[in-house]
Amino acid sequence: MTKTILITGSTDGIGLLTAQTLAAEGHRVLLHGRNVAKLEAAAKTIKGSVGQYLADLSNMADVHALASTIRADHDQIDVVINNAGILKTPNTVTKEGYDVRFMVNAIAPYVLTRELLPILAKDGRIVNLSSAAQARVDLDAFRGRGRLSDMDAYAQSKLALTIWSREMAKLLPEGPVIIAVNPGSLLASKMVKEGFGLAGNDLSIGANILREAALGTGFAEASGRYFDNDSRQFAQPHAAALDAAHSAEVMRGLDEAAVILG
Repeated sequence: MTKTILITGSTDGIGLLTAQTLAAEGHRVLLHGRNVAKLEAAAKTIKGSVGQYLADLSNMADVHALASTIRADHDQIDVVINNAGILKTPNTVTKEGYDVRFMVNAIAPYVLTRELLPILAKDGRIVNLSSAAQARVDLDAFRGRGRLSDMDAYAQSKLALTIWSREMAKLLPEGPVIIAVNPGSLLASKMVKEGFGLAGNDLSIGANILREAALGTGFAEASGRYFDNDSRQFAQPHAAALDAAHSAEVMRGLDEAAVILG
């Protein structure tokens, strides 16, 4: 059965390869990027049905507009893959004072997903790209009241993403399925090249597990769980994600940010 699948950050790297893989199987893929030229170039590499959506996920107005446009264009979305992420950038703080890693990697996908829930199929899936790099969230820094190094901000943002994957799944027992996935460490993405100066491992390692998480039977009953593709199994996330008090504080921070950023 043909699915409609939104993949954020899909103009290059794992996102684009996953889009190409799914489109080749006959699914309708909705590409997202923040650069018109890159978005159009990516669309030209897709053999199949493709839509294009432009939005800067560091800007909450763009996040709301993206959700609104997708809802207007589609009666139903079957899968959302929250793939967009950032590690290093010249400007690490949004105009509202939030660390851009928290914004793009955790807050924006949280808001986007919530706003797409009305059209998400109950038997659909939300796949969130987490990471093996996870760290307890500095709640002051999360709220824009402190500064972190690139890696600390990245690791904490990925824990925040993993936490809301678990917590939102508890609120949606009838679906869609929500899964946090570490697609594999140090894959050959632009982020890895820029952040670590490494060529990285085969991107297909990540694209293949994202395809499975989105459509495979092994993930059909896995809502709220974390999949570690380094060990190729469901695993426990960082211990802080299992800390109920810490998770509650992170969720409060997400909800506060959604209101503050409007």
